[in-house]
Amino acid sequence: MYWFKRKWEQVKRVWDFLPTIWNGFDFDYRYSLQLFTHQLKRQADYFEGKDAHRIDAKNTASRIRTAIEFIDKVYDEEYANEYMDVVEKLYGRETWEFIPTGEKSSVSGEELYELKVTNQNAINEHHQEKIDRVKQEMRIASRAKQKRAEKLLWRYIEHNIKYWWD
Repeated sequence: MYWFKRKWEQVKRVWDFLPTIWNGFDFDYRYSLQLFTHQLKRQADYFEGKDAHRIDAKNTASRIRTAIEFIDKVYDEEYANEYMDVVEKLYGRETWEFIPTGEKSSVSGEELYELKVTNQNAINEHHQEKIDRVKQEMRIASRAKQKRAEKLLWRYIEHNIKYWWD
């Protein structure tokens, strides 16, 4: 009887993972993270369910869900991009304009363009240059925060993952 129950559980597991695997690719680490996150969600569900044997199962599920939330925040680059909202509040929305350079590509022969980014509250070109310097500094600070968040995430997982079993 156990054999049949085990096979049925394996079939359900394959069926549950199938959409994640089907829509994944091997060329981008994000698909590996999706697979890992899917497994973590399954584990958290298990620990919240009636089959868990651990006394601290709900706490374990909570730690796993924290890891999942952190993975989502970190790999959606929330920390790397948070400066953009601050820039918009301080300097207004950005507009992008593609200006022809008057040159042609040596490869394709097509006309080349330069991207000009202007903030809504910029008074003149000099003010826009100052805004651009501030944006660059904020971008660097946000990237550093993003890197710290990535390291913290994996330290959190490393610290906890060995205890995520029943």
